[in-house]
Amino acid sequence: MAAPGPGEYFSVGSHVSCLTCLGQRLQGEVVAFDYPSKMLTLKCPSSSGKPNLSDVILVNLAYVSDVDVINDRTETPPPLASLNISKLANRARTEKEDKLSQAYAISAGVSVEGQQLFQTIHKTIKDCKWQEKNIIVMDDVVISPPYQVENCKGKEGSALSHIRKIVIIFKLSLKMQYISNVSRTPDSKVIPLVDA
Repeated sequence: MAAPGPGEYFSVGSHVSCLTCLGQRLQGEVVAFDYPSKMLTLKCPSSSGKPNLSDVILVNLAYVSDVDVINDRTETPPPLASLNISKLANRARTEKEDKLSQAYAISAGVSVEGQQLFQTIHKTIKDCKWQEKNIIVMDDVVISPPYQVENCKGKEGSALSHIRKIVIIFKLSLKMQYISNVSRTPDSKVIPLVDA
């Protein structure tokens, strides 16, 4: 069967097979079909091989040479699952705040290392923000440039101690990454951190 003509459509739930212009055979269940744009959405078995997952593929029928309906669904498809709008709105707001925070750091001239440290802290402690070039964590700890352990200031206690540990681990990971990169380059000599 060729791509649908005027008035033709694919029923949601039908199983189809199509051959792309690249010679790739796609087969799956129709999730959606938009006639004006000739876009077909297929749910296919997961490329990871996990049975509880599926790949969702958008197919532009303008680039398909052959479409075969394997199993046409005639009954009404089940209703769409409801969406948790408030959860989606919260996720969008959080993502927007994160991107604005990154943009602020770049415009304030924060070093790349400072931005990476902020992201590392923010992964585990969401109450993390910028104040000019300083990182403010839980309104208790201030980390100022050049973002070393000695640049962590705040009331002595568990919060300050925890942030210092995060900074130490972050700095060690940067050193290990540097050593790994240097050891992979030809004609490089690695200088040991500890005398043998």
